[in-house]
Amino acid sequence: MTHDEKWIERYEEAMLFYKENDRKPFRYIPEERNLRSCWKTTNKRITTGGLKPDRVEKFNQLAFSGGGDKQDNHNK
Repeated sequence: MTHDEKWIERYEEAMLFYKENDRKPFRYIPEERNLRSCWKTTNKRITTGGLKPDRVEKFNQLAFSGGGDKQDNHNK
C-alpha cells in the first residue's frame, strides 16, 4: 500500500467518523486516538504548507477542518 493509499484510507475513516458522530475524535478515548493523531498531523501540515494541494482540498471538505471545534461539547 502506497503512502497516498494510506492517506486516502485515513481520510475516508475521518469522514465516516465525523458523519456518524458529528464531532472530532477525542484523544482520551483509546479507539479514537489514532484517528485524532492523523487529523492533528494533517492539520499541522496544512498550516505549514507541507500538504499536497489536492489533499488540502479534500481535508477542507471535512466539517471540522476549519474552526468549528465541537470538541468542547462532549462534557455537556
